[in-house]
Amino acid sequence: MSSTPHFHPRLDENGAPVPLRRPSTPTPPATWLDSAAVATVVPDGPLPPRLLGVDLSPAVALPTDVAGWEALAAAGPVFEEPPYPAVATLRAAAGVAIEERDGRVWLVAPSNAFGGYASTLPKGRVDPGLSLRATAVKEALEEAGLLVQLTGFLLDCRRTNTLTRYYRALRIGGHPGAMCWETQAVHLVPRARLADFLTHPNDAPLLRLLAAG
Repeated sequence: MSSTPHFHPRLDENGAPVPLRRPSTPTPPATWLDSAAVATVVPDGPLPPRLLGVDLSPAVALPTDVAGWEALAAAGPVFEEPPYPAVATLRAAAGVAIEERDGRVWLVAPSNAFGGYASTLPKGRVDPGLSLRATAVKEALEEAGLLVQLTGFLLDCRRTNTLTRYYRALRIGGHPGAMCWETQAVHLVPRARLADFLTHPNDAPLLRLLAAG
């Protein structure tokens, strides 16, 4: 007898339902308040109202155009970054390492382990008109449901089809349960446990930097 299919509560970009072959399992509420624990939320899952002094509530009044995303990306502290080493054969992309105030790092679990990633950092290709920084902020909100403030440059990672610039960031709002259809769970992971989650070879350079603090 076949089991009832489980669907993501949000439709994909074509308006089609997204079946989840192996739905993720949320962790107990206490894990969110324990800096040594892995905490996991699924789409629209419950969370405490606040975490380390910052509200956990869906972001509102979100940008609707390029100017809005650029303003959001520019709202954080001033920091320098090296020139982006653009490569004609690779698409520009940006991602973000969201570091919680207790030392844990936010990761996303792509729906159905898309691309072979069980867990990874929020990232995506640059849309026309958007900067790398604005792309990183936009991907954090879409894939992890989190409103972030960029705090610095992390590294550039060359992939098969993209050259991805990663930034460091802090969570300043949002709710991870508001993840888009591309994500089936959001994890908050202690640095000592990152190797259990960042298992894709493409994420090895990120793991080395983030595990070191």
